[in-house]
Amino acid sequence: MLKTRKITDVFGLRVFTDEGFYYGDVEEVVMQGNRVWGWRVRATKASQLSRVLTGAKGATIPHQLVRSIGDIMIISKNALPSEEMPVEEQTVEEY
Repeated sequence: MLKTRKITDVFGLRVFTDEGFYYGDVEEVVMQGNRVWGWRVRATKASQLSRVLTGAKGATIPHQLVRSIGDIMIISKNALPSEEMPVEEQTVEEY
């Protein structure tokens, strides 16, 4: 059964990749019309995101990469920017 949640309930959730790495915390939602387009995730000190994006405050994750939302948010490992990829080819937008 598909459960629905209020968007405001998702703010502050811890975000993990499907491989178990801590990615950061949900900061806000990015809406396009009346649909969720993506999620802004804040890079915290202990997060994998802060290790990869040394100067950025966080990243925007497209909603397509979200696997599950419950007590935590689980995202695809493809959301983690690779140090090897040029900036233009990264799936995640830095902000």
